[in-house]
Amino acid sequence: MRILFLTYHGFEKASGISKKMLAQIKGLRQNGHEVHVCFYDISPEGDRCRYVDGKVIKNYGKGLFSSVWQRMSYGCIVDYCKTNAVELVYVRSFMNASPFNIRLFKRLKQSGTKCVMEIPTYPYDKEFESLPLKYKFEHIFDKLFRRRLASYMDAIVTFSDDKEIFGQRTINISNGIDPDTLPLQPVVDTSNELHLIGVAEVHPWHGFDRLIAGLGLYYSQSEIPKPVYFHVVGGVPDVLMEQFSKIINEYHIGKFVIFHGKLFGEELDKVFAQCAFAVGSLGRHRSGITQIKTLKNREYACRGIPFIYSECDSDFDHQHYIIKAPADESPIGIQQIVDFVESFSLKPEEIRKTIEQLQWKYQMKEVVDALFSH
Repeated sequence: MRILFLTYHGFEKASGISKKMLAQIKGLRQNGHEVHVCFYDISPEGDRCRYVDGKVIKNYGKGLFSSVWQRMSYGCIVDYCKTNAVELVYVRSFMNASPFNIRLFKRLKQSGTKCVMEIPTYPYDKEFESLPLKYKFEHIFDKLFRRRLASYMDAIVTFSDDKEIFGQRTINISNGIDPDTLPLQPVVDTSNELHLIGVAEVHPWHGFDRLIAGLGLYYSQSEIPKPVYFHVVGGVPDVLMEQFSKIINEYHIGKFVIFHGKLFGEELDKVFAQCAFAVGSLGRHRSGITQIKTLKNREYACRGIPFIYSECDSDFDHQHYIIKAPADESPIGIQQIVDFVESFSLKPEEIRKTIEQLQWKYQMKEVVDALFSH
């Protein structure tokens, strides 16, 4: 089958989202499909362009008008699909529903092309409360048009348990993993100290403030049985860094919280190699989300490192290598993590073995089968 994988932005080497999309594309190809990739980016010459497989299919030019025009003109995508007999368009939602996007998918549907839209996080409305004003305006626009956009899809792909989103049926899958891209953890000696790692483009719903506050309480004890360090890998917005710094300064734990910034490849692996326990999302309740299948949980399990999170995740809630934190604002109990790690005996390869079915080749097969099995 000929598939067009459509995204509204380019690919970045250090971006977890980019890595995920490339793994999904690989998963589709592993199922025997011919997959072409359509994305928007700025050329080396400064032109705003829409590409398929790295070749320009539309040059919008330079300047402010080109920025607006690329959000309105999608005819090149329709033309490409018709010319190349594309049978399925898989689009990753960018929370950018608009009359122009609606027209794109209406035309694709009229031409007989099946369309499916992945909504990475649902519900997502509360996430916009903490974002800058620009994104809040975009969210208002999205809310006006998203149900009509969904009506031109054959289904919505979701990592939630919802059976219907914006009036459209859903295909429920899990976020997947690509074992080829993630090395297994080395076994780390934790007899003298314990290192924790949290990897994210940090937002309030990651709840890392809860972990830092827990560290503060841990170090405020009269006796500290074991030093514990928290490594934060990824970008941290200024407003959150101020919040983190306030907690760190209050408890004088500056040397125990290390901010690495964005890392990827070998540099990221080096930090993981120090750590024996990982930190997933601890604040999804702040976004009104109770059930979600986050990519990070799966990446941790694929590496073979135990981890903590607070949402409901049916792929992991029953596993012996996770700690479920309460979905509230309480500081995380660091001593609980220390005790857990001290008694933990599963090997990294044993953890990875539990998620073999979560490989992207199986998850993307479920999407295609749901659309074409009738």
